[in-house]
Amino acid sequence: MNESRSILSRGLGRTDVIALGFGTMVGWGWVMMGASWVSGAGYLGALIAFLLGGGILLLIGLLYGELTSALPLAGGEFVFAYRAMGQRMAFFTGWIMVLAYLSVAAWEGIALATALNYVLPIPERWPLWEIAGYPVYLSWALVGMAGAFILMILNLIGSRTAILFQVMATMAIIAVVIILLLGGFVYGDAENVGPMFTSGQGFSYVLFMVPAMLIGFDVIPQSAEEMNLERRDIGRMIIVCITISLIWYCLLIVGIGFAAPEEIRSSGIIPVADIAGYVYRSQVYADIMIIGGILGILTTWNGFFMGATRLLFAMGRARLIPGFFGTSMGRNHLPVPAILIVGSLCVATPLLGRNALIWLVNMSSLCALFTYTMVAVSFVVLRRREPELERPFRLWKGHIPGVLITLVAIGYTVLYIVLNLTAEDVRPAYAMIIAWFMAGVFLYGLADKQRRGMTELEAEYMVFGRNYLERPGDQHA
Repeated sequence: MNESRSILSRGLGRTDVIALGFGTMVGWGWVMMGASWVSGAGYLGALIAFLLGGGILLLIGLLYGELTSALPLAGGEFVFAYRAMGQRMAFFTGWIMVLAYLSVAAWEGIALATALNYVLPIPERWPLWEIAGYPVYLSWALVGMAGAFILMILNLIGSRTAILFQVMATMAIIAVVIILLLGGFVYGDAENVGPMFTSGQGFSYVLFMVPAMLIGFDVIPQSAEEMNLERRDIGRMIIVCITISLIWYCLLIVGIGFAAPEEIRSSGIIPVADIAGYVYRSQVYADIMIIGGILGILTTWNGFFMGATRLLFAMGRARLIPGFFGTSMGRNHLPVPAILIVGSLCVATPLLGRNALIWLVNMSSLCALFTYTMVAVSFVVLRRREPELERPFRLWKGHIPGVLITLVAIGYTVLYIVLNLTAEDVRPAYAMIIAWFMAGVFLYGLADKQRRGMTELEAEYMVFGRNYLERPGDQHA
């Protein structure tokens, strides 16, 4: 091969992977939205909605597990789609997933300022501009910008440092939901639960919030190339992380339901914090919830930061975007250019103001659902086209379940679009998706000269490396 192929260092163990997946899936949204799930769908309705939505994602996770164990390479969805559907569909899939990751990573800076304001009020000073009717203050923006800058430095120091932080913060997040659950059972009351079900509209609201809350297990495939695990175990870790996160969210709903009556759940500025303060009769416990939320912001931010940088690295290494994106540097082989670009975007996003939270959540949900569907299609295609591909983690009778899961993923995505198409707060998200796609087309064209200098075999080598390049029946040396 004439082209040199950048690599990433292997060093992530089992605990690191679980902390990466679970920590990424548990962010700040539960602090702000958890009470509205119980109020909107009813206590049992919220639980069923999460179990149903989580069950669908668990099925999709099985497909991810098989594909990741077969192709444990940086890029995840991008690599699967390239193997199954070729270069252009791989680019489209990867580029949309980068937007999903960046959407979540970007709004964490805004969420951080919101969380800190509850504990230590941030003065609204130095107005900059208004976006969607909401004034943006530099004093607020600087908090999120500083957080993004520190996170970027943390990742530039090394993935080992970033993961160590992820492990410690994740343990604290688990403790926080246990505190709320115990408060609900010990000091709460079953009468606080309220109606078991409210309305179909409330149920739909929670059901279609699940992808935004559980997005994050897919960062595991992005970092698969850096894992020091058996390939079968990499696939299993995806299922473990989804399961733990789903249990965590269900325990949160149970705790919220028992801890406080509806008038408390619906009246607070930051609902879960106010619920904890109410049930324990102490502001200290409200602040503990905020601290848990801040840690959730940081673990999610860190996880999606890593996911976005690894995906950009893989696409750059394949020359579907300019090659400097796919460069690793230093003795730790870090994707420094991708880290700097993602970090810069995260630093700039708080300047959009708090209204951007809604747009970015809607955008991440839609992009994630689309990408999950593309992964399901890739699974079915590869089961048919490459039955001999080594799959250390293998879905039993996988072709038939794969088709069924693909149909479910398509239905879930279409239903999400139809139900949200006319909502006013979704329109900016669609506009941003179109702008992002146009930027991707520009970068794809910019890298065209680099691709034209490569043979098909060389192009595939840049994606799969020597170990996973050869397909069964190929005659390549």
